Amino acid sequence: MNVDPLTLAVVRGALEQIAEEMDWTLKRTAFSPAISEGNDLANGIYHPNTGEIIAQGKWGLAIFIGVMQFTTEAVISDGSLRGIEEGDIYVVNDPYAGGTHLMDVGFVKPVFYQGELFAFLANRGHWPDIGGSVPGGFGTTATEMFQEGLRVPPVKLYRRGELNEDVLRIMLANVRVPDDRYGDLQAHLAAFSVGEERLCKLLNKYGRQTVNRCIEILKARSKQQMTSYLSGIADGSYEDTDYMDSDGVEDSPLKIALTMTIRGGRALLDFSQSSPPCRGPLNCVLSVTKSACYLAFKHIFPDIPVNSGCFEPLSFDVPQSTFLNATPPRPVAGCASEVSQRVADVVMGALGKAVPERASAGIFGTINNLSIGGSHPEGGPYVMFMFNGGGYGGHQSGDGLNYGSATISVARSQPVELYEKRYPVRIGRFAIRDGSGGAGKHRGGLGAEVDLEFLGGEGVVSILADRGKFAPRGVSGGSDGANCGVEFELNGQRYVPPHITKASNIRLKPGDSIRQFTPGGGGYGDPFERDEAMVLDDVRNEYISRESARKDYGVAIRPNGHEIDWKETARLRQVRGVQRVREPVQGHGCAPSERAGTDDLTR
Repeated sequence: MNVDPLTLAVVRGALEQIAEEMDWTLKRTAFSPAISEGNDLANGIYHPNTGEIIAQGKWGLAIFIGVMQFTTEAVISDGSLRGIEEGDIYVVNDPYAGGTHLMDVGFVKPVFYQGELFAFLANRGHWPDIGGSVPGGFGTTATEMFQEGLRVPPVKLYRRGELNEDVLRIMLANVRVPDDRYGDLQAHLAAFSVGEERLCKLLNKYGRQTVNRCIEILKARSKQQMTSYLSGIADGSYEDTDYMDSDGVEDSPLKIALTMTIRGGRALLDFSQSSPPCRGPLNCVLSVTKSACYLAFKHIFPDIPVNSGCFEPLSFDVPQSTFLNATPPRPVAGCASEVSQRVADVVMGALGKAVPERASAGIFGTINNLSIGGSHPEGGPYVMFMFNGGGYGGHQSGDGLNYGSATISVARSQPVELYEKRYPVRIGRFAIRDGSGGAGKHRGGLGAEVDLEFLGGEGVVSILADRGKFAPRGVSGGSDGANCGVEFELNGQRYVPPHITKASNIRLKPGDSIRQFTPGGGGYGDPFERDEAMVLDDVRNEYISRESARKDYGVAIRPNGHEIDWKETARLRQVRGVQRVREPVQGHGCAPSERAGTDDLTR
């Protein structure tokens, strides 16, 4: 069956719009601030027989691109045993059934059209708490998944449109703030109602046969495009290795080693030399490992439309002898938020060697999962979840992004006012972390400093982060970005956790405080090749200090911070054999390009 280009474009746009409208419905009706303000969510449309992704909303977390495909596959497998009927809605958060960590709760709904199954809708959102030994679920000392919270395999929450009250009662009995989680459930269901209505309208307009044919063509084109990119890479093996700080239990690093073999328009990603399974919660389930690889390829080749076709040329070797293919009952709380980022880092690192023109320096690589739970001084339980961004690496075209979202998401920090309104905390400082970006011809982006004071009531805090020991890497002569860090002030005493970025169940008293330092990105290229005017601009913006300008870049800035000492700069550059030092324009203390305007300066 032939489909004209206009119809194909309209159907593609409609499918993507349906998923995006589901995103907005879930976002605007959820009770969890991580969903409503932080965009920690995803919605998509999936194939009725295979569970493969057809379309996903652009506001959804990138890591969920593949994850929800695996979730839908798990539901299909369950349905083959118990049957899938119109009006059914599944709930599942099982990491080993296409999930992530337990706090990411997923739902899957079959959509029937004229009595026949047409597709599945699926969505997922971060619930701030799902039970477990610590509020928020990010316990760093867990040695079994059973300590992390309530695990729900694919079960029917609704059967033929009727709510299974027993399943709901069990779920709500195992969370710390059940009323809010019931509100989140209703938001998930509302998104399904919107998606099903819009999808049926599309089928009414174009017919099942035409829409199915469009889906087939779109998948084939995405596959063809990815194959074309891979065919443009020289056949061979490309390697990269990086490390997690520790698993939170044993203070030794976890290696992620990748050998990527490109041959004939296909890529084999071999992780078999990575570290074995660990005791702590940094094990990673296969659905997350593969999804992290998918999103890394999308970062390098962003113009390929999201559907299952773009990932068909990829194959994997991730044996269960590594911590990247966890099996029950290994704890996995850090897999989706932390390990996935390092997996993406090594994939982009290997791709950077294969296609250097698309390479960048290291990205901050942690979201600093911070959870505080307890009893509010005004009454009632609460669980607060905070995550933060950091700096991206410099690249061939310019400087890294300051305080960007993680590579696995389009999530954003929740407003300071929201934290202070809902929880017994005060945010004393939320600022760009000066000097945290790696020096380079193109500087690494900057991380952040966040100071938080606990005000009253009862509270325990847990944090699960990374990059405390292994900084985001500089490339092509650039310097590494700054490491991640966290410190507490408890009873007036400074405390740094033994694992640097990981700690659980620390009791808080009024006046105690927490300070987080998120990493900056790595630098790209020799810092002494950086334009002098851009170094001056960085000093003016307080991105770097005068001392850093002199030491790292060979640029002497006068004490007023607004002028370059050209004579001293020439001397510093000559020591390094750098001859390019421009004279200031008469009457100005800046370089010629700056006098003409600042549009060409990277800020």
